[in-house]
Amino acid sequence: MKRRDFLKTSAIGITAPSILMSDDEIKPNMNDPLILSTWEHGLPANDVAWKVLQNGGSAMDAAEAGAKVPEADPTSTSVGFGGLPDEQGNVTLDACVMDSDGNAGSVAFLQNIKHPVSVARKVMEETKHVMLVGEGARQFAVSHGFEEIDLLTDESKMAWEKWKKKRREMMPHETHDTISVLVQDKNGDLTGACTTSGWAYKMHGRVGDSPIIGAGLFVDNEIGCAAATGLGEEVIKTTGSFLVVELMRQGYDPTAACEEALNRVIKKHNGNLDFQIAYIAIRKDGKIGSACIKDGFEYALLQKGKNNLHKIKGTI
Repeated sequence: MKRRDFLKTSAIGITAPSILMSDDEIKPNMNDPLILSTWEHGLPANDVAWKVLQNGGSAMDAAEAGAKVPEADPTSTSVGFGGLPDEQGNVTLDACVMDSDGNAGSVAFLQNIKHPVSVARKVMEETKHVMLVGEGARQFAVSHGFEEIDLLTDESKMAWEKWKKKRREMMPHETHDTISVLVQDKNGDLTGACTTSGWAYKMHGRVGDSPIIGAGLFVDNEIGCAAATGLGEEVIKTTGSFLVVELMRQGYDPTAACEEALNRVIKKHNGNLDFQIAYIAIRKDGKIGSACIKDGFEYALLQKGKNNLHKIKGTI
């Protein structure tokens, strides 16, 4: 696994990679499958997704399989099992999927189900709806054979109890909330999945951008796909992932599209931000892009069997 750090800080505080792939590494080609994920837990997610593609699975199969890896990992405290709970001590999950035909499925405020991304896919494939929430989503999951479990681990419970004593508001960039997995298969078809346990110690009932099509995730198989991580409220208000894809439609390259989507947020706050947002994107021709507000964002790329963990660091 190669590790490279890219640093580029603009005047308005967006950090973006100065070079995504060097000439001696990977050249974009629509016939070369690729998987792009957020955060370092994207590395094991990408490995599993890659195996699915290599075994003949679809891009949707790969995106789902990749997202399920951190969902099942109790050490990943911002996704699925072991996720940090809301202010009442409940682990509530959000997830969505979108395929190359424009179909979408989503669940929000789901409790006691380990793999919300798989439930979201069931919603997409088995119902006429796009989103199910709360108790209805749980009942739907159980009716389709999903096992109910207690998602709160001892470690996350201890962290919550410690937080209760201080009641300090935590921002999403402190807990690295959300993994998004974007996949392009050998046919050039694009899909995506997004899953999270959300903002640690959030208000009970809070839903972020991750289950919202066009906010946390958007796929247009003619143009490209994009996904978000960070403060979901701000992503929702700017329909961020949809915006990134539409900017690519207008001719922006993927990184420039991610940067401009962040500019919209920065302008609304007059440059005064205390939160993180990051976008990743794949254009139809296989070119990737990424940009973030605040430092420390990581994305994981896997293409043609090579693992690359790029760390993008900067300050506003």
